[in-house]
Amino acid sequence: MTDIKRLEIAVVGDEDTVNGLRLGGVRRYRIIEETGDVREQVRAAVSEFMDEPDIGIIAILEDYAETIEDIVARAREKKTSSVVIIEVPSKYGTRYEDINKYYKDYIRKIIGFDIEI
Repeated sequence: MTDIKRLEIAVVGDEDTVNGLRLGGVRRYRIIEETGDVREQVRAAVSEFMDEPDIGIIAILEDYAETIEDIVARAREKKTSSVVIIEVPSKYGTRYEDINKYYKDYIRKIIGFDIEI
């Protein structure tokens, strides 16, 4: 198992999202081109990152999350991946009415308890 201090963050998104997170230090990424089959590009990128042992978090645009639900469910069921997938809003905003509640619920689901800051 890879030392948790050495795990990396990967991002799957449009060019603006990827470039913004690259400025923050993310080195592993896939830019999804809107000209091709977006669904297959997203699925291939996420599957590839989930198979890499040095990836700990995959940040993916909310718009792409429905595309990979079956991949994530299968990995959780088989316990084949310990990668955490985080949905990030696009530059046009979020689809969730209360984004704070969404992230609190998601953190509770992933780690099993609430975090208050």
